[in-house]
Amino acid sequence: MVKTTIAAALTSAAAIITTTASAADAPSALRSPDQHIAVSVRADGGKLTYAIARDGKPVLLASDLGLQLAGADLSNDLTLLTVSTPRVVEDHYQMAVGKKRDITYRANEQTYSLQNARQQKIDIVFRVSNDGVAFRYIVAEPSLPLKKLVQEHTTFALPGGAKAWLQPMAVAQTGWSNTNPSYEEHYQMAIPAGTKAPTEAGWVFPALFKTGANWLAISEANMDGSWQASRLSADSTGGKYSIGNPMAPEVYTNGGLMAEVEGTLTSPWRLIALGSLATVTNSTLGTDLAAPAVAFDASRVKPGHASWSWAILKDDSIVYDVQKKFIDYAADMKWDYTLIDVNWDRNIGYDKIKELADYAATKNVGLILWYNSSGAWNKTEYSPKNQLLTREQRIKEFKRVSDMGIKGLKIDFFAGDGQSMIAYYNDILRDAADAGLLVNFHGSTLPRGWARTWPNLMTMEAIRGFEFTTFEQKDQDLMPSHAAMLPFTRNLFDPMDFTPMVFGDIPNIKRASTNGFELATSVLYLSGIQHFADTPEGMGTAPAYIKQFLQNLPRSWDDSRLVDGYPGQYAVIARRSGDTWYIAGINGSDKEKTLTLDLSFVGKKQGVIFTDGDQSRSFSQRSIAASKKVAVTVKPHGGFVIQL
Repeated sequence: MVKTTIAAALTSAAAIITTTASAADAPSALRSPDQHIAVSVRADGGKLTYAIARDGKPVLLASDLGLQLAGADLSNDLTLLTVSTPRVVEDHYQMAVGKKRDITYRANEQTYSLQNARQQKIDIVFRVSNDGVAFRYIVAEPSLPLKKLVQEHTTFALPGGAKAWLQPMAVAQTGWSNTNPSYEEHYQMAIPAGTKAPTEAGWVFPALFKTGANWLAISEANMDGSWQASRLSADSTGGKYSIGNPMAPEVYTNGGLMAEVEGTLTSPWRLIALGSLATVTNSTLGTDLAAPAVAFDASRVKPGHASWSWAILKDDSIVYDVQKKFIDYAADMKWDYTLIDVNWDRNIGYDKIKELADYAATKNVGLILWYNSSGAWNKTEYSPKNQLLTREQRIKEFKRVSDMGIKGLKIDFFAGDGQSMIAYYNDILRDAADAGLLVNFHGSTLPRGWARTWPNLMTMEAIRGFEFTTFEQKDQDLMPSHAAMLPFTRNLFDPMDFTPMVFGDIPNIKRASTNGFELATSVLYLSGIQHFADTPEGMGTAPAYIKQFLQNLPRSWDDSRLVDGYPGQYAVIARRSGDTWYIAGINGSDKEKTLTLDLSFVGKKQGVIFTDGDQSRSFSQRSIAASKKVAVTVKPHGGFVIQL
């Protein structure tokens, strides 16, 4: 899956400082390869700060750096000792799940070495690429054999007048059966930077901002289980955001909340994708900075499409006959998988699941089984439960289902972002990889680049997805605008299991979106396995040419780019598979929108556009040719797909 051109990119700061300058001789700025982005690091009065500009315009004002460890304050009374000579970092890797298959990352890197008044040392490594900035902390201080994080003091100071698009973090142990937080709140859009979060828990990553002509997406990457997952703190007075911590209950039972390691302490990368909206949306920083892939049988890395009964039919559908029907549905649609959800062990049982797996195999369909992750951290009762809590349990259960012919697992209901819970995710992924099983996490945290490190990770929820729109009309009514946010935020770097696309009815709910909108989400959203929510009956209402389109829809993409859009209003994204481009667009607003799209990048190709027809829930198709100006009129809450 992956080849890395310089192993040194993953080594400690001590190994990468080949030549150094004194603090007085430190360069004024570290620049991106194309010279547009400049990062200035300053040590003044014992504080270390950084600032970012693009083409001379401030993107982040002077922002704080530093860590507070038990027994070592590495944020105050700091002296800058050395600054390494900038060096070029280059990495080449492949992704089976993501915007692009073949990715090259290039950045200029520099390391700042500091010590406090007690001569305890910290290194801060900065990288600047053409699409953004990243940095991380490395503490190898020998006087602290055990390094226990108390607080990270990183901040992000936005210029005045900046706007923010942010999702609030839910308070731990709230919500249905105490399952929060799971990154399932509605976004607040275009709010003034500095607006206080509605809860004490803060704001989730990725956090999107606009200042002047520049956009920024702040997140983190390379979560190996040694560090907690972070967020932005609730209070950001004056537009100065700080790194926030998970809440006390967000841990594996009796596990740790904050990073605590013996030996070298290395933080995740703090990343800031920045530039035009297209630059940020096209960025791959979230995986560029993740650890390279673990060994996994490439023949088992099989992105695909899946049928799924629970989305519309809920718990009562998890019975043998209905699941057999959905296997037939997947086979008819030439889809790769059928997901069998909660309580299959009670309602169907292992022996009959083996029968279904054997039957599905005759149809070239693989089965995915649902599991409850949880021990004592919430009150959920769905089963199988408490079967994945130890490595011994996981090895036994994963072998059992793998021997049955099961292809993957959907694992639900995690406790949050504490260090021990992040380690639990990594442990599950490792043991599933050893068993050759694909993974989909639900009720979960943000992936933060795991799709690169773990090729068996197909997708994760961490979004207020389709299922919420089946519970309350309010969620359905808000869905189109919410959906138009996601390519710029949640789905920016990581696969997202929104479970899209319904052409039929939703019980007791009036659908807010058109069929063209629903079709577009099949291309617009990135997910290693796209679990389509519609039933066989709902799909039966679509014309033959739509069914044929979905039967032949690519499972993965060679390239992607933003064509047009604005967060929360509309989104048009092009994705390429082989020589064919698919351009999908949705209108999140309640007003008709006419777009003029520049499709000249496709070349002189001709094809077809699928969009909304004249009647409610109808489709239309017509021929279309790529050019610099392609006019498309999109209905309120409507959408389209162009195939060229």
